[in-house]
Amino acid sequence: MTVRAGLLRKVELSRGSARGDRRALRWQHLVDVTGERPRGVSGHGHGHGHGHGHGHGHGHGHGHGHDPKSYDALGNPEDLAAYLSKLESPERAEWQRPDDVVRALGLRPGNVVCDVGAGPGYFALRIAREVGPEGRVYAIDAEPRMLALLLDRAADAHIQNVLTVPSPDGAALPPERCHRILIVNAFHHFPGADYLGMLADQLLPGGRLVNIDFQGGELPVGPPPDHKVSREDFLRSAASVGLELVEEHTFLPYQYLLELARPEGENPA
Repeated sequence: MTVRAGLLRKVELSRGSARGDRRALRWQHLVDVTGERPRGVSGHGHGHGHGHGHGHGHGHGHGHGHDPKSYDALGNPEDLAAYLSKLESPERAEWQRPDDVVRALGLRPGNVVCDVGAGPGYFALRIAREVGPEGRVYAIDAEPRMLALLLDRAADAHIQNVLTVPSPDGAALPPERCHRILIVNAFHHFPGADYLGMLADQLLPGGRLVNIDFQGGELPVGPPPDHKVSREDFLRSAASVGLELVEEHTFLPYQYLLELARPEGENPA
């Protein structure tokens, strides 16, 4: 068995285990999503987690109202149904512009991509279609229910190239080098800049790490100002682990979108 095949086999075994639990989890999801008995999902801090907390949960989506009583000990929203509703609302699509974001990634068929803080697959499923069946998408998240929901959605959409990577400690890595690593609204959950450097180490030559996060100050969407990481602070963290800004997109109304890379030849062999 080749090294790559071994890596994929390892992840597939993890994925298979998740699928083995899906029948039980599916019923839990139905309870959660209908709102009859909602329970917890991911907060802020440097160390901080397509989301917001300790470790990294899903950071794709944000609204105001960070009442501490509405979050569990891991920084996960207690009301998962409400969180999912906000995460995937039509209003979010208007300002998040997910299809434009995916186009901006410059992906090609066969590319390998990692979505850090993937949540239920808001970006991961779109990326999976973009890279096609020969490509792979590694979806990292700290919340197992989100990953189970992502697998359900991938199966329902007949998408077979998404592989989930559980991250109970908030510092999981994709099991192979990637052309793109995407972080959306999640950097403030990271345990520190070192994790950003570990992710950068997983880039292929010419690969890019892409960070999307909210601009500073009060906005009609997103977390409170004191839960944000400014563009300047993020770039300082990126520079501390050898990442350089190579391209910036300005089409998002409330967020910065930065593409970063290591100088040629500086990624580990």
